[in-house]
Amino acid sequence: MSGETPDHPRPAPVDRFMGLPISRLMRRRLDNFQANRRGYWSWWIFIVLFFLTLPAEFIANDKPLLIRYDGSFYMPVLIAYPETTFGGDFETEGDYRDPFIQDLIWEKGWMVWPLVRYSYQTINYNLPVPAPAPPSEENWLGTDDQGRDVVARLLYGFRISILFGLILTFFSSITGIVAGAVQGYFGGWIDLVFQRIIEVWSGLPTLFLLIILASLVEPTFWRLLGLLLLFSWVSLVGVVRAEVLRARSLDFVRAARALGVSELQIIRRHVLPNAMVSTFTFLPFILTGSVTALTSLDFLGLGLPPGSPSLGELLNQGKQNLQAPWLGFTTFTVLAVLLSLLVFIGEAVRDAFDARKTG
Repeated sequence: MSGETPDHPRPAPVDRFMGLPISRLMRRRLDNFQANRRGYWSWWIFIVLFFLTLPAEFIANDKPLLIRYDGSFYMPVLIAYPETTFGGDFETEGDYRDPFIQDLIWEKGWMVWPLVRYSYQTINYNLPVPAPAPPSEENWLGTDDQGRDVVARLLYGFRISILFGLILTFFSSITGIVAGAVQGYFGGWIDLVFQRIIEVWSGLPTLFLLIILASLVEPTFWRLLGLLLLFSWVSLVGVVRAEVLRARSLDFVRAARALGVSELQIIRRHVLPNAMVSTFTFLPFILTGSVTALTSLDFLGLGLPPGSPSLGELLNQGKQNLQAPWLGFTTFTVLAVLLSLLVFIGEAVRDAFDARKTG
C-alpha cells in the first residue's frame, strides 16, 4: 500500500540538511559545494583547526587545568589563586612551574596539566642551549629568540589571525554592501559622487598609509582592526553595485515600488537577496586578504602590541634568526596551509553559487 489516493496525494519530499528543511535551490548549492572535493575537505579541516585553537588556554598554558589539594578542587586556568592557598608564602598568584609550588601541591593532592605546559608568553628559563632553542621533548617545535614555546605561540597566533580576519571580513562586508546597495539602487548623482570617492580612496597607497597611521597610534587589536577597515570595505562595493543596478530594473521591484513599498524595504527584501549570491563568493577571499594584511603588519613590526602571539612576528623572528630554521619553516607551513585552505574553500563557494552548475 503506497498510502496515495486521488483525494490524498503523497506529499512532496522535503530536502533537509542536518535535520532542518531547506529549499531545493539551497540543496543544489550544497551539492555543488560538496562536489568540489578539495574545497569540501578544506572546509572541514579549517573548521577542525579553528575549533581546536579556540580553547587554546586549555591546550597550552603554564597553569594546571585542575588541582586537587587538601580535599578541595581548584582550576587555576580559570581563576587566579594566591600562593598561600597551596601552602606558599606570598599573597600573589603562584608560579605553578616552580618546583617548590609543585612539591607543595603534590604533598596533599595532585594536578592535571594541559598538553603543552607553556602559554604564549611563558619563558623557558631551563633551556640547555641559548635561545632560540631547537625542537626537543620539552619544546616540540623549539623556542623563539626569547625562550617562548613555538607551539604555544602558533596556537594562540592562529586563533588571533582567524578571529581578526573574521571580524574584519564581517564589518568590511557590511560597509561595502550598504555602500554598493545605495549606489546601485539610487544611481544618478549619488552613484557618480560615490564612484569618484571610491576611485580616489582605492587609489591611495594603502600599505604606506597603514604604516604611517600605525606609527601615530599605539597598536591594539581593535585599533588595528579599525585602521584596516578604513581600506578593506571597498572590495565589495563594485560587485554589490553591479548586482543592484541589474536587480532594480526587474519587474518585481517595479511592482513593489508601484504598490507603495518603501525604498528601504525594497532594498532589504527584494534587491539585496539577489545581490548576495555573487557577494558570498568573495567572502573567503576577503578573509584570506584580512589574515594576510595582519600577518604583513606584524612582520613589519606595525601590527599587534609587542609580545602578542602573532604569525607575522614569528615569521619575522625566522628572518632575523637564520641559524634557527625551525622558526621560519614552521610559521611558513602554518601560513601556507591556512591560506591554501581558505582559497580552496572560496573556490568551492564559488562553484556552489554558480548558476551554470546543476549539481
